[in-house]
Amino acid sequence: MERIDSQAGVSARAPDAVRALVRVSAFLEKSSSDLSLAHYRVLSAISSGDERASRIARRLALGKPAVSAAVASLCRRGLLVRSEVEGDLRATDLRLTAEGRAVLERVESEMIRRLEQVVSRAPDPAGAMDSLARLAPAIEEVVAERAARRLGEGGR
Repeated sequence: MERIDSQAGVSARAPDAVRALVRVSAFLEKSSSDLSLAHYRVLSAISSGDERASRIARRLALGKPAVSAAVASLCRRGLLVRSEVEGDLRATDLRLTAEGRAVLERVESEMIRRLEQVVSRAPDPAGAMDSLARLAPAIEEVVAERAARRLGEGGR
């Protein structure tokens, strides 16, 4: 992955970028009263194929207690179901219910509509959307590096 040289003036824009991302996050969270952003992230991760809480915690860079609390809440609301993993008494698989999938699709559609509303006002809307989409693999890479470093330091 190509790295940006922060000495070349890019770091001067970093505070503006951080503030914009935080504002976009808050703007997207207000898309729905059905899901908090944290619950959206958990449902989205499960929808993408992560079926175990431990994998979700790693992928989202969240603590296991935070993921467990979100999963418990989503199960109580009927948006997720847990099932035992054959051969592993400690593990459970997570699956979206039909209602969970419907809520996720509805919330995500509204988030996309809101994001398009904002991005359409950028000088280069397609470039802005492309840049945002390219952040996902970069975030995955950073999260994986941090997890590997923690494991190398004794799992802290």
